[in-house]
Amino acid sequence: MVPAMSLTPPTSADPQRGALESLRRAFSAWRASSHAPGWSFTAALVLAVIALPIAAVLYLAATANANDWPHLVSSVLPIALQNTLLLVLGTGLVTLVVGTGTAWLVTMYRFPGRAVLDRLLVLPLAIPTYIAAYCYGELFDYAGPVQTGLRSLFGWTVADYWFPDIRSLGGATLVMSAVVYPYVYLAARATFVQQSVCALEVARTLGRTSMGTFWAVALPLARPALAAGAALVAMETLNDLGAVQHLGVETLSASIYATWLQRSNLGGAAQLATVMLVLIVLLLAAERIARGGAKIHHTTGRYRAIPFQDIEGWRGYGAAFLCSLPFIVGFMVPFLLLARFAVRHISVAIEGGFLRAAWNSLFLATLAALVAVALGLLLSYAPRVAKTGFTRFAAQMSGFGYALPGAVLALGVLIPLAALDNSVDALARDLLGVSTGLILSGSVAALVYAYVIRFLAVARGGIEAGLERISPNLDAAARALGETAASALWRIHLPLLAPALGVAGLLVFVDALKELPATLLLRPFNFETLATHVYAFAALEQIESGALGALSIVLAGLVPLVVLHRAIAGRAGDSGA
Repeated sequence: MVPAMSLTPPTSADPQRGALESLRRAFSAWRASSHAPGWSFTAALVLAVIALPIAAVLYLAATANANDWPHLVSSVLPIALQNTLLLVLGTGLVTLVVGTGTAWLVTMYRFPGRAVLDRLLVLPLAIPTYIAAYCYGELFDYAGPVQTGLRSLFGWTVADYWFPDIRSLGGATLVMSAVVYPYVYLAARATFVQQSVCALEVARTLGRTSMGTFWAVALPLARPALAAGAALVAMETLNDLGAVQHLGVETLSASIYATWLQRSNLGGAAQLATVMLVLIVLLLAAERIARGGAKIHHTTGRYRAIPFQDIEGWRGYGAAFLCSLPFIVGFMVPFLLLARFAVRHISVAIEGGFLRAAWNSLFLATLAALVAVALGLLLSYAPRVAKTGFTRFAAQMSGFGYALPGAVLALGVLIPLAALDNSVDALARDLLGVSTGLILSGSVAALVYAYVIRFLAVARGGIEAGLERISPNLDAAARALGETAASALWRIHLPLLAPALGVAGLLVFVDALKELPATLLLRPFNFETLATHVYAFAALEQIESGALGALSIVLAGLVPLVVLHRAIAGRAGDSGA
């Protein structure tokens, strides 16, 4: 007798129900791990390492043995603070005018050479401010080719003519503006491309002219982006040391350097650094206020391709000339001068230590890029795993190091490292009767530490953007298959993040290659990088001997600009020749 069998046909309900139950358990496990203490502790540890230099500066300023405030307030601080504020304001105004004006012309109008100029206008960003100052100082000094040519051509003597002094506050403002205006240009260009054409056309139908539309509609819409670009310009201005020293402008950064090294007054340097920290906080607060309420400006979500207005005849060539001037002044003139010097003095540069400086720079920049990318990955991944307010706060505050000027950062790094070295030395003397000397202070490790703190925000920004493009469902699926948060990062996220990690590493590499203030103050004895190699020759008024090193820095800086421009110029709606 055949046993009775169920005649009910099999269905897929049970497998589907089982799969849904597995996904539900995976999501439950994922939520349960959203307060993962290990990742929260990692974020806290990285944040503490970053905040240590700032705390050290504030502590030393408050506990300095000698009370230097009366001397600083009466003699050093007034001039340094005034020059710093005037330089920041002057550079900010010039870059806002140049960057916003060129971005509006390139975005809204079609004229001869527009597409090429759009690419060329970002190139000055590859030239560090100190290299631009060296080049223009060489060109416009009394013994430079410009004044020498004028005297030779017209037969003038010193008493026969007046020539603007490049080594002045005004000269420093113009030179620095010429190479940092792309921060504003890129910000304005991006926001003009994304603005609603509908809003602009409504203004035109209501009787506004092209310029009236710009002032009444486009400029208010672009205010948050312009504020962000101007803040970057201000940070670069505050950070500068080589340019202001070469052009004879006493700023806070230069005063910190002089107080520390020339007057051997570490406490006074720390007190000046606190003033600069206050300026940075005020700057960031002002930028946040300027960007406040930005979301309410956009009254329509309809976006389409920008209808270019053709500028023909002499007006078109005039627009092309106006847009080419910033590129010529900010990039072409310094680049051609450096190329000419480099070709003529290549043997002198190589004999002067170029190859060793280039190797040191490559080693340091590569090491800093690897460490910054690793820490940036941890800080970007921690809020994804440990969904707490603290991990998000730690990730955001890690970017504060980018706002720290190199002189302040170097001071903050040296203080705790020197204290650690002294403690180890004292312990070794007591236990072993030997002196260990300085292990970390003035070492490659100190330089890498400073680079990582300063450029961690650069690495984290690119990595965070890459992580946002990875669906959280992948995390849940990985948990369902038994992966931990760490193994999921290693086996799933890292392969997907490879392009973002590469770009982040490249940006940190180039920034570390150009860094001068922190390198000058923290480098080991007799250790030169390309930046300090160029600085040393410029201090001796022999920029032609350091031109090969300067040209190498500029060429390296061109690479990330290509990547950056593609991210902006390739947006939808931005077409046309």
